[in-house]
Amino acid sequence: MRDGATGSGGRVAWDAAAAKAAFGFRGGRVSAGYGDVRRWPAGTVSAERSTNAMAGHAGLRDRVAVVTGASGGVGRVTARLLGERGAAVALLARGEVGLEAAAKDVRDAGGRALPVAVDASHYPAMRDAAERVEAELGPIDVWINTAFSSVFGPFTELDPEEFERVTRVTYLGFVWGTRVALERMRRRDRGVIVQTGSALAYRGVPLQSAYCGAKHAIQGFTESLRCELRHEKSNVRITMVQLPAVNTPQFDWVLSRLPKHPQPLPPIYQPEVAARALVYAAEHPRRREYWVGGSTALTLLANKVAPGLLDRYLARTGYRAQQTSSLPPTGVGNLWQPADGPGGRDYGAHGAFDPSAHGRSVQLWASQHHGALAGAALAGGAVLGLLRRRRNGRPG
Repeated sequence: MRDGATGSGGRVAWDAAAAKAAFGFRGGRVSAGYGDVRRWPAGTVSAERSTNAMAGHAGLRDRVAVVTGASGGVGRVTARLLGERGAAVALLARGEVGLEAAAKDVRDAGGRALPVAVDASHYPAMRDAAERVEAELGPIDVWINTAFSSVFGPFTELDPEEFERVTRVTYLGFVWGTRVALERMRRRDRGVIVQTGSALAYRGVPLQSAYCGAKHAIQGFTESLRCELRHEKSNVRITMVQLPAVNTPQFDWVLSRLPKHPQPLPPIYQPEVAARALVYAAEHPRRREYWVGGSTALTLLANKVAPGLLDRYLARTGYRAQQTSSLPPTGVGNLWQPADGPGGRDYGAHGAFDPSAHGRSVQLWASQHHGALAGAALAGGAVLGLLRRRRNGRPG
């Protein structure tokens, strides 16, 4: 069955061969353009349903949230955390085995779950998925984009169709997810969109040219869209969470041209750290960005100050740091078909790097409590000034 078609039970299906053979739209002109702005009648959107009421766990109870890339890794933990907060969660991904297991995680956590098998790179399929979510769960309040694909290797060793596929999934998957969410949120004048970003959205690294390019594109797309929403004085919020390297199954199922098993650039964080940040951003969407991990902050700041120095450092260390001989090289990968699809297995949320992964992020805590930290810094400065004056014999 082709992408965008509806299978038995209304499930949005996809076909790996069709995905590889034809990347473009199927099903005609894209409808419901951004110029089609309609608002609900006055009074139909209550104050308790407004975006401004998202703060705190109670703000997500009984909300409808969509997570793309929900069958494994960060998306999977994010879906479970939303379930813990009482949300109705639509889980979107290609891998049906992983999706069903992830849906069970959500239900076990106390939430409602709707797994939908869909390829995020195809707009018609994503539009159909969003329609099904609203028909079965209700109006979408939160949309979190995490779905991506990648291929490891030097740029000149990647096949053009592989590079294009990564771009379509990792970049256009976010674009189409954002679009189908906005087509519904804008006419209600409420909703939250959370983009899963990366330190690599600001700073490219060797051996991941397709992924880095897509993440840079998402960054620019999101900034442009944020300006448009502000121009409209829209109450729809869009925020982005910049992540460090995360211990997910990506490194087990990614397509790789490397001689050794790919690994995250250290330091490595557990997917729970990333998922907590995404859920927090959904609850507190007024911040334009959140940075997770000290390495993210250092990378972004260093790239502003000394990008040439980083070029030389990554050229010297980036190849060795992204490979390990402690694991066998990866196989075909999940670029064209899901590793956790029919006949596959459930990979869960964690990858193979648990022993070296961090379970907390001081940078995330600081990002969440920047106001309190600023107040404490001001108070501390005032106290130090008072003590200095007293030591010098001057009255306070």
